[in-house]
Amino acid sequence: MLKIKRAYEPAEKGDGYRILIDRLWPRGISKEKAAIDLWAKNIAPSTETRKEFNHDAEKFPEFREKYISELKENSSTDGFVATLASRLREGNVTLVYASKDARYSDVSVLKEYVEQKLTAKAGKEQQ
Repeated sequence: MLKIKRAYEPAEKGDGYRILIDRLWPRGISKEKAAIDLWAKNIAPSTETRKEFNHDAEKFPEFREKYISELKENSSTDGFVATLASRLREGNVTLVYASKDARYSDVSVLKEYVEQKLTAKAGKEQQ
């Protein structure tokens, strides 16, 4: 199961493999306390896109569009999706993020994007 969790929530065994998906390390969280297995900062939105958005809910549709475009152009995306697919065969994977509201955050966009990619990949494998 692909899950999401805020970095400020305690890590739990059920989280499985934990991937920090933000470009910046969460403020005030030690690496030990965060219990991160992989820091995928190269999959995060660009600094420019993140700063333009600034967690403003009204700007979210534009942010979402720009971030998806960045994911499609990012040479690291396919490897990230492959890593997720592999880890999901072993158990849960949790995308860890720092923002206060997951609905208006890169984590919601990334989770949706990855789930679509994994569904498409599974469909091709079944054919």
